Amino acid sequence: MSFADVSDMITAFVRLHQGWTAPIVFLLAFGESIAFLSILIPATVILLAVGALIGQANLPFLPIWLAAVLGATLGDWLSYWVGDRYKEGVARMWPLSRTPELLPRGYAFFQRYGWLGVFGGRFLGPLRASVPLVAGICAMPFWPFQTANLFSAVLWAFLMLAPGAYGIGWLEGWLG
Repeated sequence: MSFADVSDMITAFVRLHQGWTAPIVFLLAFGESIAFLSILIPATVILLAVGALIGQANLPFLPIWLAAVLGATLGDWLSYWVGDRYKEGVARMWPLSRTPELLPRGYAFFQRYGWLGVFGGRFLGPLRASVPLVAGICAMPFWPFQTANLFSAVLWAFLMLAPGAYGIGWLEGWLG
């Protein structure tokens, strides 16, 4: 099954079962933020599609956005915890052992930018889940990490969902 098939299947499920939108968005954002799962889950594309469904179906934005914020925050915190707990040993764990380039790139990014790297890493595809892991490996203090984690999750979730949620209505109004 391809990423496109998974994306289409989840989007179709959300369209038919709108009451499950917030829990599904939570799981997608959580999976997208975990170093081990983000490699396997095409969550960014699905979250953008769910944003469009929010606009088309007039679903409430706030609870779905909060679910994305919570999922992303908890996913990064878990990646941080794994890095802090297992240190460099995570490089030998599957699936990171199959993509060895992720940790050195995340490490270089974190070493160069620190707190801002944790914040900005969320917006950079492959670094999204590896930077929190590296922050844990490097023993970044907990509260500065969580501050960057939360603020970046708030903005990231908005940027994933709002264009579709609000752009559809704007575009329909603009086109008449």
